[in-house]
Amino acid sequence: MSYLLISCQVRLESGPTLVGDEWSDPVLMQYLGAKKEKKDGNNFYQWTTLMCPRQVLDRLHLLGYRVSAMTGVGQTCIWTLHTENDGQALKSIIESRVASSST
Repeated sequence: MSYLLISCQVRLESGPTLVGDEWSDPVLMQYLGAKKEKKDGNNFYQWTTLMCPRQVLDRLHLLGYRVSAMTGVGQTCIWTLHTENDGQALKSIIESRVASSST
């Protein structure tokens, strides 16, 4: 998973932040504190975290993600992030971060 999109509507300071679609890596979504939800009226699932976008961007930076682009569409802000790390490397980094934070 080398690219990731995150978005937030209106409330940049408090979240929630959309961090993935239904096919996103569950380990990464757990690291971001996200829950998989199907909103009323949608026919798809999405991962949402209560963290504000800055907190999400900080966590993703620790995994090697870098912002490639950012834009605003109406009342929505969207960030595209990229990492050179492959899926296995990301899982190893996440596991070490979780282990160090629990000690």
